Amino acid sequence: MFMQIAIGAIGIGVILMVGYIVIAQVKTALPTPQATYANSCFGSANISDTTLCNTTAVPCGPTTDNLSALISCDNAEFLSGTGSAQATVFAGFGLLAVGIIVLAAFGLINVFK
Repeated sequence: MFMQIAIGAIGIGVILMVGYIVIAQVKTALPTPQATYANSCFGSANISDTTLCNTTAVPCGPTTDNLSALISCDNAEFLSGTGSAQATVFAGFGLLAVGIIVLAAFGLINVFK
């Protein structure tokens, strides 16, 4: 039974490792998409105005432009989504290691039986 569990863990780990490689390659191959947000500071005479130039409403950081209606920056949702998917698949490396350790322990137990 332990051997079947170990082989299953190794299989799942290998699948997750392949997924990690695919996600990492896709993440580096694709350019980071740009997200466009409405500029709340558009038309404001004073850029340091905290009411109109709200820096927390736009994930791009501080609003330093009051001449354009839209602000473009890296899509934070894309970056966090691919990062968390990559971290989840990275857990497969740990599962693979555990499966190999259990399989090795099972083999040692059978050798010294």
